[in-house]
Amino acid sequence: MIVLYILLGIVALFLILAMIAPKTYDVSRSIVIDRPRAEVFRYLRSLKNQSDWSPWEKKDPNMHKEFRGTDGEVGSVSYWNGNKDVGEGEQEITKIVEGERVEGELRFMKPWKSESDCYFTTEDADGGKTKVVWGFSGKNKFPFSIMFLFFSMDKTVGKDFEEGLADLKKKLEN
Repeated sequence: MIVLYILLGIVALFLILAMIAPKTYDVSRSIVIDRPRAEVFRYLRSLKNQSDWSPWEKKDPNMHKEFRGTDGEVGSVSYWNGNKDVGEGEQEITKIVEGERVEGELRFMKPWKSESDCYFTTEDADGGKTKVVWGFSGKNKFPFSIMFLFFSMDKTVGKDFEEGLADLKKKLEN
């Protein structure tokens, strides 16, 4: 009988944690680049250009990559398969608002399956500069949502975004 109460307690705890766990995530970072908006936007809309500044390229410079479709256009896809730090997945451009926003879908296959929305936005900043925002969002699915009580997506991925945006700034300003 005691074992049954213990099992019921564990199940109850699990259900309570699932109810209070965050159901969504939204991570973004921004940087100002000393280049005109049109130039920055043209560069950002290319999936192939991400290889020049992506923080994940540094984590696995030997990752296998493939591109499908017309780079920089809706429907173009970047596929990767790498080490444990980058996993396997693909990114597809789903919408472009010329000069303002590139939206995409990230589909991760390994280390676990998940989907997220990703985006870049550009806006004019003082002195002919451009503010770039890089972000992604999605839903935390049960039972993985429980781990987000103890793990911050913003802190983990945010650091990668900050590193990538700093490298993007160096690349475009040099």
